[in-house]
Amino acid sequence: MHMRAPFIDNLQYARFSPEIFAQMRAGGVDAVHVTIAYHESFREMVLNLEQWNRWFEAHPDLIFKGTTAADVVLAQETGRTAIFFGFQNPSPIEDDIGLVEICHQLGVRFMQLTYNNQSLLATGCYEDDDTGLTRMGKQVVREMNRVGMVVDMSHSAERSTLEAIEHSTRPIAITHANPHWWHAALRNKSDRVLRALTEAGGMLGFSVYPHHLAGGTDCTLESFCGMVAQAADRYGAQHLGIGTDLCQDQPDSIVEWMRVGRWSKVIDYGEGSASNAGFPPMPDWFADNRDFDNIRKGLLAAGLSDADVDGIMGANWHRFYDAGFGPA
Repeated sequence: MHMRAPFIDNLQYARFSPEIFAQMRAGGVDAVHVTIAYHESFREMVLNLEQWNRWFEAHPDLIFKGTTAADVVLAQETGRTAIFFGFQNPSPIEDDIGLVEICHQLGVRFMQLTYNNQSLLATGCYEDDDTGLTRMGKQVVREMNRVGMVVDMSHSAERSTLEAIEHSTRPIAITHANPHWWHAALRNKSDRVLRALTEAGGMLGFSVYPHHLAGGTDCTLESFCGMVAQAADRYGAQHLGIGTDLCQDQPDSIVEWMRVGRWSKVIDYGEGSASNAGFPPMPDWFADNRDFDNIRKGLLAAGLSDADVDGIMGANWHRFYDAGFGPA
């Protein structure tokens, strides 16, 4: 049978549940990269893996653990969703480079070198001074390249991101962000970064998290898809995908954990504010996994070709997984 191009969401941090897994199936989502760590230690991250193992055991008709690109095809063939693991912070490797390979053996396929702050590896986008990759950072990038864990710079500052692109011998990813030229959020990426990323074979996943959208919650599907079409003109559609940053059903206490972790006694509002401290409402055209087809239709309406739309909706990530998840 001829398989359609896959739907892949390359970043979610929802409050996962059987209901959300059923929505993934209803939306035809073949693979999702899920965040299993923000500020967790290695042991705390393992507890999150245990929870996923229980879900895989309880819902084998809906989801299974993905570790290779072939699992995306298996998901399509069996009518399920492959779940791929990633970290939004290098906290789980602590100060131990040997844990990179251990985490890869546990199924982790993406790791951000920073969240919003300075880490042992690189500088986050909220710091005043961006000193680039640290000595450990350069070693960890090399080790990630060796074992097949993708370097993700979604929350990293400019110089650090450029150095990661340059230092990595394999293409890296920015799994969930948008161009700064469309919406000037601290987390969105400059044209210089996006050109360097894509010229090196890397991938950008477009985010629908309202703080990253022009117009926020009120951003229209036409505006979003027009931006994607413009990015395709600038950088090549083959380097683009979706990474929604969907935080569905999460309580506001979780956005506090994401921003504050254990590093601060005072509340840090990130891209929010004291008057808008919680999760912002999603745009009306993307509430959950059942709305992926809205994006697909919007991209076609924006004038992108069928082949380019198939790529952006998942085929490009699938190709990237194939190149990035195994040993060098």
